Amino acid sequence: MPPILVIARLTVQESSRRRLLLALLVLTLVVVGFSAWGFNKITTVTNSQGQTLPSDQVAIVTSQLLIVVVFMFSGVLALSAAVVAGPLISGEVESGLLLSMLARPVRRSEIVIGKWLGLAILVGIYAAGAGLLELGAVEWATGYLPPHPIDLILYVAAEGLVLLSLGMLLSTRLSGITAGVIALVAWLIAWIAGVVGDIGTGLQNPALQNVGVVSHLLLPSDGLWRGAIFAMEPDTLIASMRALGTFGRANPFAAIDPPPIEFLMWVVIWFAGMLALSVWSFRTREI
Repeated sequence: MPPILVIARLTVQESSRRRLLLALLVLTLVVVGFSAWGFNKITTVTNSQGQTLPSDQVAIVTSQLLIVVVFMFSGVLALSAAVVAGPLISGEVESGLLLSMLARPVRRSEIVIGKWLGLAILVGIYAAGAGLLELGAVEWATGYLPPHPIDLILYVAAEGLVLLSLGMLLSTRLSGITAGVIALVAWLIAWIAGVVGDIGTGLQNPALQNVGVVSHLLLPSDGLWRGAIFAMEPDTLIASMRALGTFGRANPFAAIDPPPIEFLMWVVIWFAGMLALSVWSFRTREI
């Protein structure tokens, strides 16, 4: 087996033994259960005539609440990815474990790529598992299923990979806690910058719009989150938001267009660049 795959397998095994994953699993099941109960209450809401809401209104209300719930999941995934990736390299350097690994015919690039691959697998598994559970609970409770469920899971998983990649790059130079905190703060700043860009769109202010554009290029997590929002919205809501023009684009919890293909291509380049920077940084570090 190639060294990269061996390191990836060991990373998965080591991470799986941490209590963090068990806590995430338990909390996810609790949140899915409570959200299913809450979504079910939507179908019992009545209008002024005492009638239950029609299916199209149920879909709109459900989609908006689902966006909030998924935002929480994406935040948990981002936090977990940053916390796990922070000590990924620095922790083993400080413990001396990497010295024994590098004494064998293993390249530093293989260590970096193998560890990234192992944690990327865990991020993908969690995103897919939590996403399918939540969407299944929502469909059971309200009968609503987002129009693009697979895209939704892929966008949320990619957002987690962004934090994983940034955290691992910082881990090649900084301590685990410092790297994790910086990665998480960067995620929050990117989201706030995206909101500022949306406000600039509503006000037709190019300077504020450019804040969002630059943030999407530097850290594409918010751009991927907008793709997840678009995947959850029904067509009727998207049509009504488009009718509002620039004001419809200014809502930070709404997206009337999917991410452009140019942005998705940039995300791929960004991942490759971050991985290359991580390899270069670790190669030039003295141990």
